[in-house]
Amino acid sequence: MGRNLQNSERLRPVDLARAHGLSAQAVRNYEAAGILPAAARTSHGYRTYTPLHAQALHAFLALVRGHGHQTATAIMQAANRDATEDALRLIDESHAQLLDDRRTLRAVEAALRDLEPVPQERGDTFVGPLSRRLGIRPATLRKWERAGVVRPRRDPQTGYRIYSAADVRDARLAHQLRRGGYLLEQIAALIAQVRSAGGVAPLESMLSDWRARLSARGRAMLTGAALLDAYLECRPAPPGAGPGTRTTASSVTGPAPSPGGSR
Repeated sequence: MGRNLQNSERLRPVDLARAHGLSAQAVRNYEAAGILPAAARTSHGYRTYTPLHAQALHAFLALVRGHGHQTATAIMQAANRDATEDALRLIDESHAQLLDDRRTLRAVEAALRDLEPVPQERGDTFVGPLSRRLGIRPATLRKWERAGVVRPRRDPQTGYRIYSAADVRDARLAHQLRRGGYLLEQIAALIAQVRSAGGVAPLESMLSDWRARLSARGRAMLTGAALLDAYLECRPAPPGAGPGTRTTASSVTGPAPSPGGSR
């Protein structure tokens, strides 16, 4: 069991706030949300926090960077109600999402890498030849058009769909991503970026930024996990755990903060 940080230094809301660049009200809001354990109260009703609360706040802010505010909140709420298994499950789910995002990035990179440029001199094509080239039905191309994946123009006299070289590029990229199991709305968003970038080649900087953000998120998860583990080690044992049973923060008494402290 970790050392008991509840029986040491007393801190005001403003003390926790300043150390983390927050407002005192934000600290009180975090306590009300269950992100921090309940604070003790003086005889005058002022909140008193301890280094345990500071450690909880430090862990939460680190978890936010790796898991997002909503998941970090749920993790700390679970930790503070002694539902450690729930907290660990939330962390596992977040790591699984990160792994899935990495797989998505690799699939997009592979699809773009394997996509050969379509020379403009090849000219336009129609739905039948394009569907045969891709090995799909014409109805599939029409479905992709409704989803915004391809945007063929219409022949003004016949009304036939005409696919330009850029449309063929988009259709081939969509075909590769569909084989990878990606949804049409996901593919449409990526192809919109391809169009706005003027082609596939300029997307390398976007993919590089995507890789960097995933790496930063993974590192942040490691930092958050280490700080959460330290916090869990310092929390008193839950009731019924034998010797050293946990006491609540509200049961800890100590000197009152200065009269200027916030409630």
